[in-house]
Amino acid sequence: MAEQLSMLSASIDELLECDLTTLRDADVLEAMRRLEQSLRRADAVSHRLVVESVERSIPAALGYSSPNKLLVDVLRVSAGDASTRIAAARSLGVWHTLSGDSINPAMPETAAAQRDGTIGPSHARAVAKVMRKIPHAVDNDDVSHAESILAQLARTGTPEDVEQAGHRILAYLNPDGNLGDDRDRKRRRGISLSRQDSELMTRISGELDPTARALLDPILARWARPGMNNPDDPESPRGDSEDPTLDRAALAAAAARDTRSAAQRNHDAFSAIFRVLLETGVFGRHRGLPVTAIITMTLDQLEQAAGGLATTASGGLLPLEDALKLAEHAHPVLVLFDHSGRPLRLGRRRRLANADQRLALIAAEGGCTRPGCAAPASLCAVHHVTDWQRGGRTDIDNLTLACDACHAQVNDGSAGWNTTSTRPESEFPGRTEWIPPPQIDPTRTPRINHRHQPGELIEHARATDTRRRWLRPTERGAR
Repeated sequence: MAEQLSMLSASIDELLECDLTTLRDADVLEAMRRLEQSLRRADAVSHRLVVESVERSIPAALGYSSPNKLLVDVLRVSAGDASTRIAAARSLGVWHTLSGDSINPAMPETAAAQRDGTIGPSHARAVAKVMRKIPHAVDNDDVSHAESILAQLARTGTPEDVEQAGHRILAYLNPDGNLGDDRDRKRRRGISLSRQDSELMTRISGELDPTARALLDPILARWARPGMNNPDDPESPRGDSEDPTLDRAALAAAAARDTRSAAQRNHDAFSAIFRVLLETGVFGRHRGLPVTAIITMTLDQLEQAAGGLATTASGGLLPLEDALKLAEHAHPVLVLFDHSGRPLRLGRRRRLANADQRLALIAAEGGCTRPGCAAPASLCAVHHVTDWQRGGRTDIDNLTLACDACHAQVNDGSAGWNTTSTRPESEFPGRTEWIPPPQIDPTRTPRINHRHQPGELIEHARATDTRRRWLRPTERGAR
């Protein structure tokens, strides 16, 4: 071990002295990837050392009441960091019985992925966070299978992808709901305003229930957009960003000057909204659709009218009962899907998509389709998979959602991304694939964003193990 650590230290010394200025752009990115893989594998070695120290009772022998305090002193890490490392070792490390026999890790598939270097500590924490929420009544086989699915997703996705899929898995494992009942939500809801301080500022605190959050998200998407309603910029456009009379060039210039934080933009948006509510009481439209909470649910959920979660255009989750209450006075829109979850043909000859097509895309895509992007549908534009100027039609099977930032990355330049659709016989038929530039991925392997569609991966896993009752697909006839 000492020899290997000496070699590792020597290698790091050499890496620190390497001349990075001679590397090509592609070499810099490849070095990042290889270093990240090595660091992830090193964490697995750290787990082994923690296990060894605990099983030898080294902390107790040195007078420590817990291994956490040993790590704080030996490694000079924070108490929170030490706690995180110990928790990771407990769930990912290989422990032993008194007779010396090995015990499989509590999360074996996740541990294997980290040993391979394909996932990092944040991925593992995301898996562990979901696993802790699984009710004890769930049988061990289903618990094991859930961990396997999350580890598989972690190998190709981000920690946020894992958490999103975890919400869906928890809903399958506990369809009656374990996310807090309506009484808890009613008790916790509230917004408090403090007294004005010496600088006449008022602190706001509180919690919104799912219905209030679903109503708020689509409003902030317009009014808190960078460049809008900036009180520190006299030339900043006022009102909402989708006003047809708005000078788009002025908005772009104001956005470039905008240095406010997201919290400050939210504050300024509230201020502007309050003003408009008092003066006009009108919000207008957003990206061609009314400012409203757009909720997606399956026909099966609608028929059961209990349990499960509906989704909003802003990427949020809403208990089905609350979604149905919101729908009591709403104008329902029926969108039919094929067996792959793709909307049936809804074509247009003109360039711009209409409101019906946008609603269909919101239900089908859920948000920006570029891999790794978490932007919800409320912040997305309609993008032609095959560009309109190259003969791409405004048909539903040639349309997808992309946020403004990702949309701008689709171009013919050397650093541009390209989009295409998967073939009917592919693993995920009809989905939008994004092809990265060679600087990001030398192989230019097409990628699919599952962030807004965690059910796809769950159903794919179900196909390999049909014994799991909680992984049976829901009816895909309508949403």
